[in-house]
Amino acid sequence: MEIRDPIHGAISLSAAERAVVDTPWVQRLRTIRQTGFSHLPFPGATHTRYAHSLGAMHLAGLAFDRVYQGFDFGGTERRASLRAALRVAALCHDLGHSPFSHCTEFAMPPVRSLALEWVGALPDRRATHEDFTLAILQHPALARVVAANFSFTTRHVAALVMGEVAVGDGFFVDGNGLDHRRLLSQIVSSELDVDRLDYLVRDSYYTGARYGQVDVPWLVSHLRPHPIDGVMRLALDRAAIYAFDDFMIARHHMFLMVYFHHKSVSYEEMLKRHVLAPENTWSIPSDLDAWPWLDDVSLEMHLRRRETPWAARIVDRDPYRRVLERHGTPDEVALEAEADRLAAAGVLSIAAGSTGALSRYNVIGQKRERAPVLYVLDDAGGARPLPEVADVFHRYADARRIARLYVAPEQLDAARRVLDVAA
Repeated sequence: MEIRDPIHGAISLSAAERAVVDTPWVQRLRTIRQTGFSHLPFPGATHTRYAHSLGAMHLAGLAFDRVYQGFDFGGTERRASLRAALRVAALCHDLGHSPFSHCTEFAMPPVRSLALEWVGALPDRRATHEDFTLAILQHPALARVVAANFSFTTRHVAALVMGEVAVGDGFFVDGNGLDHRRLLSQIVSSELDVDRLDYLVRDSYYTGARYGQVDVPWLVSHLRPHPIDGVMRLALDRAAIYAFDDFMIARHHMFLMVYFHHKSVSYEEMLKRHVLAPENTWSIPSDLDAWPWLDDVSLEMHLRRRETPWAARIVDRDPYRRVLERHGTPDEVALEAEADRLAAAGVLSIAAGSTGALSRYNVIGQKRERAPVLYVLDDAGGARPLPEVADVFHRYADARRIARLYVAPEQLDAARRVLDVAA
């Protein structure tokens, strides 16, 4: 089977992969917008998590073929099984996104309510979309489909999506004794993963922004394997280091200019206030059997009931308006004094801040255990950690924050007078 995709062209699916795609867990992603409220400032951005997941799966297959070109796994069956597991993991990596993607993650229930079986003791915190992805992969209905069509289980898939999942059956070890789990998981989630390689180009295409243009074929063609003590790790050939720099900067600028757009943020803040209001009756369930029907459509239908003034503003496209905005380091953009002045004048305001850090994986001086470092290989066969080689980490070491104050449109002129800012 082939699916026509505007980003990658023809995406091929095996019959086994199609069986997973046809499950309600994956099909639900057809009605989850990839970029939340971004379709309001960028009308073309109506693309979905479903298309993105197919694109990530496609790139995962290409990355596997390039990394393991000519590699001896000790048997063709092992190679095929690992490649299929990687593609299914990339396909399923976003199953746990709630309506409007990241916009409603704040409303997720406690992680303990999901009864996750494949990880250790659960902390006392709110669940994330990654937690819900893991819970869905544990669901017996999806597990049966995967087990009936592949030589691996949804637990193996989960092990590539989340590093905390333990798998001790040797599935990821090839006939030569090399363990491939870390490398495969880095293709799914790392500083240079297929998730980012797809969504940056896809979001750029649909928003009409040009910040996210990335040389995906060049980057994928220069991915390499790097064994250390019997564990395979993902590496990048030195020839692609400047393309990697461009990739990181493109992502950084997409956050600052697209994902943090002032109009999108206004709607996100209003939605948050609606959900937290005592009159609101909408919530994200822990019951996974209800999950396939939890999508953008269901939330939009709920909002049309106008249970709160915030819901009414969202439905009527009457958002709070930006009255003040500052850019800089977190210490440079404080707006508390201005918010207090507005409050003293009887003007209700919403303060919202968005922080864009270049990297959440390999930050200079602090390496996250969940995200093993990538390496850069030179012509002589040497390898160095990526943050030591890529100059972009040093040039963009400081986090950039955008701080904004929003007010109701009917109070915008009054707010501008209080703050002495121009229209």
